[in-house]
Amino acid sequence: MLYPLLRPAIHALDAETAHRLTIAALRLAPLGGRPESDPVLACRVAGLDFPNPVGLAAGFDKDAEVPARLFALGFGFVEVGTLTPRPQAGNPRPRLFRLAEDRAVINRMGFNNQGQEAALARLSAFRRRAGPVGVNIGANKDAADRIADYAAGARAMAPVADYLTVNISSPNTPGLRALQAADALADLLAGVRVALADRPVPVFLKVAPDLAADEIDAIARVAIEGGVGALIVSNTTVQRPPLAAADAGEQGGLSGAPLAPIALAALTAFRAATGGRLPLVAAGGIDSADEAYRRIRAGASLVQLYSALVYEGPGLARRIARGLAERLKRDGFVRVADAVGVDAPLAAA
Repeated sequence: MLYPLLRPAIHALDAETAHRLTIAALRLAPLGGRPESDPVLACRVAGLDFPNPVGLAAGFDKDAEVPARLFALGFGFVEVGTLTPRPQAGNPRPRLFRLAEDRAVINRMGFNNQGQEAALARLSAFRRRAGPVGVNIGANKDAADRIADYAAGARAMAPVADYLTVNISSPNTPGLRALQAADALADLLAGVRVALADRPVPVFLKVAPDLAADEIDAIARVAIEGGVGALIVSNTTVQRPPLAAADAGEQGGLSGAPLAPIALAALTAFRAATGGRLPLVAAGGIDSADEAYRRIRAGASLVQLYSALVYEGPGLARRIARGLAERLKRDGFVRVADAVGVDAPLAAA
């Protein structure tokens, strides 16, 4: 309730400084318990139990510094990272821009993080988990063999991950999105599977929203054949719909409200391409219970948010979860899984 009063002071700081101060404040905050979720929201996806389907997307807690505090905000699951095998400074600053008039964010962070070893130590000490913790892994920018980096990351982080997300869809590492091509993706997933032979952990694949129909079909086929546990649809976009903010021309990935229709279209396309054989996680422009419910009815089993926190504040996850429960009960659903895809029937697709 206080966030609207604090937001002008927070937004007076540059975006990256404000983010680091937010992490520091969360680290120092008293550790409260996770708010109880309505039983209608409980769901099981990729063999994992989620108290509610509202998750925090990767990028907020890059180095796994405050996952316990994030569960206390009402999230049903938390994804940390993106983490690379070696520490990485990322791209030069400034690299994070608020587009307040558009309720959007542009970033070109470049996988800045302290490396997997540092995060491994923190997550090893984090034992009282209120929900699944996902670890988003990537390749170092200067890696000679990016597939080897993903395999090494999977092997290193599997002991502390409830699921692993293979992030090949960031637009801020040159050439990374080329791993979404069918042959490269098949090789990548095979390498990750081998790395996880001794410790099977569900693998989620995070895809871009800027894909052609034939690319979506190919990714869906390879993901199913490669044993992927779920697809996260989607990462930030390189598209530029009409925007009003002065920083709209900055390079990087666009997230927030303008991404919502693009991400929804990608979700619908992947729902059709997978034929319901893979769970889908919706991300991109989710800022309200109505938008979360729209994605679930369009085929998402889970939803993730991040950029909306910049404008809506730390109470957003709790509000969305409460609003989802109200909408599910209003429409006669006994559990959230019953609402998945009701607006996108597979027979019609």
